Amino acid sequence: MSEAQRVTIETVIKAPIAMVWECWTTPEDIMQWNAASDDWHTPASTNDVRVGGEFHSTMAAKDGSASFDFGGTYSEVTEPTRLVSVLDDGRTITVLFDETEEGVQVTETFDIEHENSAEMQKNGWQSILDSFKKYVENKRSSM
Repeated sequence: MSEAQRVTIETVIKAPIAMVWECWTTPEDIMQWNAASDDWHTPASTNDVRVGGEFHSTMAAKDGSASFDFGGTYSEVTEPTRLVSVLDDGRTITVLFDETEEGVQVTETFDIEHENSAEMQKNGWQSILDSFKKYVENKRSSM
């Protein structure tokens, strides 16, 4: 079996690392930002952030036309800087949170699936990461 093709996306968020971590890992927050476009949302989310802990999110079109479950199990948790997980379909995701002078750099590297093009997946995951950035920075400015 060939090695999985991996894609990396990233952004910098102007917020404290503790807040970035909390928004990334708290189900109530996840449900606010976990969508690639305005016509999708995450109506349900659970997250047990520990090695062996599971996470699950239901992602759905707001018009009810489609939905899917996204989940996996954490294989490494180093709060607040690193999460490694294995998705239910066997793919791996690594998320790094690095404090920089500009803010917290979030770098997400994931194995692609083979139903959609790598470019489509990269764009979709980047849209979700951009939604996360917007959510955290708006939440911080409203505090």
